[in-house]
Amino acid sequence: MSHNKTRPNDPKTGTISLDGYSLTLGQLVAISRGHAHVSLAETSLAAVRESRNCVERRLKSGETFYGINTGFGALAQVRIPAEQLKQLQLNLIRSHACGVGQNLPKHVVRAIIVLRLQTMLRGNSGVCEATLRQMEFFLNNNIHPVVPSQGSVGACGDLAPLAHLALGLIGEGQVEWNDEILPAGEVLKKLGREALSPEPKEGLSLINGTQVMTAIGLLACDTAAHLLCTADITLSMSLDATLGTATAFRDEIHRVRPHKGQSVAAANMRKILADDGLRLSHAGCTKVQDPYSFRCAPQVHGAARNSFNHVVETLMTEANSSTDNPLVFAESDEILSGGNFHGEPVAMVLDYLAIALAEIANISERRIDKLVNPHMSGLPAFLVQNSGLNSGFMIPHVVAASLVSENKVHCHPASVDSIPTSAEQEDHVSMGMTSALKLLKVLENSSRVLAIESLAAAQGLEFHKPIQGGAGVRAAYDFIRSISAPLQVDRSIATDIELISEAIRTGEFRRKVETVTGELAV
Repeated sequence: MSHNKTRPNDPKTGTISLDGYSLTLGQLVAISRGHAHVSLAETSLAAVRESRNCVERRLKSGETFYGINTGFGALAQVRIPAEQLKQLQLNLIRSHACGVGQNLPKHVVRAIIVLRLQTMLRGNSGVCEATLRQMEFFLNNNIHPVVPSQGSVGACGDLAPLAHLALGLIGEGQVEWNDEILPAGEVLKKLGREALSPEPKEGLSLINGTQVMTAIGLLACDTAAHLLCTADITLSMSLDATLGTATAFRDEIHRVRPHKGQSVAAANMRKILADDGLRLSHAGCTKVQDPYSFRCAPQVHGAARNSFNHVVETLMTEANSSTDNPLVFAESDEILSGGNFHGEPVAMVLDYLAIALAEIANISERRIDKLVNPHMSGLPAFLVQNSGLNSGFMIPHVVAASLVSENKVHCHPASVDSIPTSAEQEDHVSMGMTSALKLLKVLENSSRVLAIESLAAAQGLEFHKPIQGGAGVRAAYDFIRSISAPLQVDRSIATDIELISEAIRTGEFRRKVETVTGELAV
């Protein structure tokens, strides 16, 4: 499955049209990482206007509507006078903007703004068009509110981080602009832009929803796709380095257990190992089968793929959904309180993806162990000549072991936890933001484990020269050697690990191999 091929709607301008219904992961990545411009679909804006008209009409009825003319959370029974309704919305944003911790990177903030636009463009939020135009302006002028990463329990959505986003829109708090952190009001003044003045319900609509955890999750999926394909590459490199057999990757085996991810992984491995001189060099050896970390790689990598695709499907549904409360239904002239802000669907799948990626790292670490162990690999101990005087890949393997062990801690599911808030009114929460932040750590750790495996496998391949491995293995080896020279004597390879892990996360490593193999599937 390909998740990153979608082109902007207007190929001439590179502008992506947002409509609330049809956002793809590729478009989200193009806006968040690639800084593509956005426009707002007119048909969706018409629905936004109808929704706003419904709010204003119903307010005149004198009825009570949560968060529009009442307090919030446990204060929902407190009726607010009409002349204070705008102040209520400002107070909401200011009071909820109390997040802490490291700030989210600007590509994540951009993705959050896109997802806020998406949910509002569906016409169930009751906001004014001016609110959407302000977010459009921020994206297209690269104004990124400073959003702390901690403080959300995942219901009523990501309140604290989204409040920091809203703070920038109203000209308060800080924003990142032109690589500087500046007061939001100062930046808007420089650009001749008015600060947003929220109308009744708009403050609530700006902070109520799952867009922060969903944005982090979707961008993590974009990176995870590269990790999954790279795992097939590093496995193939390690297989050739240890003179393993590719029999376990034959299509006949996977047709009789037709899990889609398993078949995809095996097909990738066959592509990478095509035209394999090393396999031919030991065709008559007595080895019958390899350890599980090699032989069962399609099954393990495939299970991670199945998880990944389920996660993407769930998160893209969330990205194209209405997650406010209350929701406005202009067609029936109703404003209904519900629970679409609850992050449980997102939290669970983010935990699931962390587990899947941790297993990719777990099995990779086991292959590194086989590479450095001369009794298993047939190669020099720790992949270096004069071992004893040289430690070679002894400690890089220890680093990998450390990372996979840390992943196991991060894989405890945050979604099984809940802590009551708001004086027991909000008595079950998703902890989805915790799931998202843990996932990022697992993603980072796993990319480094794969980087260590690729370095170790490339070192193992040195001992078989001039015979070379499969076509994809050769391309991967060349890429590694463009960054890291063979290890003749001990030296620090910390920088090599970081450079290669970054190339894995960005997809550079994968794309280098795909120039030879063709596209590797997720």
